[in-house]
Formats: sequence, structure tokens, C-alpha cells
Amino acid sequence: MTMPHAFHEPIPAGAAARPRHSPGVRLQCLLLVLTAATTFAAGAVGWQPMLLGIDDAIGASIGLHWRRGLAYMAAVMTVLGAHEAGHVVAARFHGIPATLPYFIPMPVLLTGTLGAVIGMEGSRANRRQLFDIALAGPVAGLVVALPLLALGMWHADRASDNPFALPLVAQWLLGLVRPDLPAGETIAPNALFMAGWVGLLVTGLNMIPISQLDGGHVAHAVLGRRGNWLARATLLAAMALVIVRGQYNWVAMLVVVTLIGVDHPPVRDEDRSPGPVRTFLGWCSFLIPIVTFMPEPLVGL
Repeated sequence: MTMPHAFHEPIPAGAAARPRHSPGVRLQCLLLVLTAATTFAAGAVGWQPMLLGIDDAIGASIGLHWRRGLAYMAAVMTVLGAHEAGHVVAARFHGIPATLPYFIPMPVLLTGTLGAVIGMEGSRANRRQLFDIALAGPVAGLVVALPLLALGMWHADRASDNPFALPLVAQWLLGLVRPDLPAGETIAPNALFMAGWVGLLVTGLNMIPISQLDGGHVAHAVLGRRGNWLARATLLAAMALVIVRGQYNWVAMLVVVTLIGVDHPPVRDEDRSPGPVRTFLGWCSFLIPIVTFMPEPLVGL
């Protein structure tokens, strides 16, 4: 599970002009180092969450598979960094103050991280600017994640099963990259595959059209206040899916999203449309979670 990208939170006036070694920068650097360490460990132990922090075998596993750990750390941090860089670059292009990303380490999670967040004065953006900033992150992340996923698939060993579920776009990509796989066989996860897989999971989750998720920002940019009705309907549908399918691993995320707020905060020039091109692209972007999100990411762990 990954955290939503809450880039709509206000930041103090003058934050962009903070000293280079301000507490915010020091915290960002510390979290970056910690997340690098936890993702390195996650890759080294083979993405087995129960090994991290509580299993005596972790030291031996890291010593044996440190190259895999380094490869996964570099790849997944690049994916997450690209996602957040997309938001930051778009925000600053439009003159909206935004912080550098705060990475979130999570040593007991199989991915080693909960993703990253940035702070932004979202109330200063209009709907056109909000659209650009919101969609830039997922697009930038996918530009990095999909090639990494394809490379991971290309170099992966054959396996009888893979505990990590493949979303639709990954299934299509696997068919293109590995036509040699016989029926009933799949590929074993490796560092590049897992980095791409995490990228798809993060993108699919964040493009769900609810409030502070990237998809919620896009929905508000395209639909204005009517996007709140889409957010409410999506949240109710997600709750029903969790109950009906018994996927209680998503309960914590639903609680977080609900506490953040389902409805989107107002933006500048609320009644001004983002224009026909952005509106069309926005509707197309609602397909992203359909092809990248996995309601049940783990099928064998």
C-alpha cells in the first residue's frame, strides 16, 4: 500500500526562499537516506516484508543479495522521484510554490516505502494549472516505470507462479516482451520488474478520482465542484468492493482518504473551465487506474 500524494497542502509564505540547510531540507535529506536504506533492504531480502526488522536472517540475506538490493533501490527511487519531480516541475512552471519531495520509508512493507509527498499552495492554482500539476506526476512516473518493467520482464527467469499480481497494462507488456513463455508459466520477480510494478501500483492508486489523490485533482480540474460527486461515488464503490471481496488490506487507506477529506478544496477561478484539450485528456486519464491498479496486489504472499 502506498500513501496518496498530498501535494495540495499549504506551505508557509516564503518557503521557496528558505535557507539551503533549513529544517525542511534536512528532514527531506534524512527521509531520502532512510528510504534508500529501507528500499535497499527490501530488494536484498527479496520483497518479503516479514524479514525486515524482525528476522535474524536479514543480515545474511542482505550480504548475499546486496546487488539486487542496490538495483531495486536505485530503480524504485528513480520511479518515485520522477513522479514527484513531475508535480514539482509543473507547479514551479506555473509559479505555484512547491516543496521538494518527502520520501516515506517503511521497513516492514515489502516495497520498503510508502511513496512520497510534496507540499504545495494548491489554493493559488486555477483549474488549468491544477490539471497540469496533477497529471504531470503520474505521466512522469509511467515514463520511467514502464521501460523498467519491460526490462525486468525481458531479463526475468521463468517461473510457475508470481506472487505479485499484474495489472492489465503489465499483462499486455508481458505478452509483447516475452512471447516465449509457454501457457501456464510466468516470470520470477527481479529488481527492475519490482520497481516498475511499484510504479504502476503507485500510479494506479493515485489516479483514483478522490479528493487529494492525483485523480481527485484531475477530476476537480475537469469537472469543477461536480467532481465531488464522482469522488463520493468512487469512495462508496471502493468501500463496497472491500466488503464484498474481503480485501481488508485497503481499509487503512480508505480511512486515511476519508480523514483527509473526500471533497476537493476550492481553487482559484473555480468556475473557469480548463479548456477542451485538457478536458479531453482528463477524461482519457481516468483509464489509467483501470489499466495500472491492482485491487489485490499480492496473490501468493
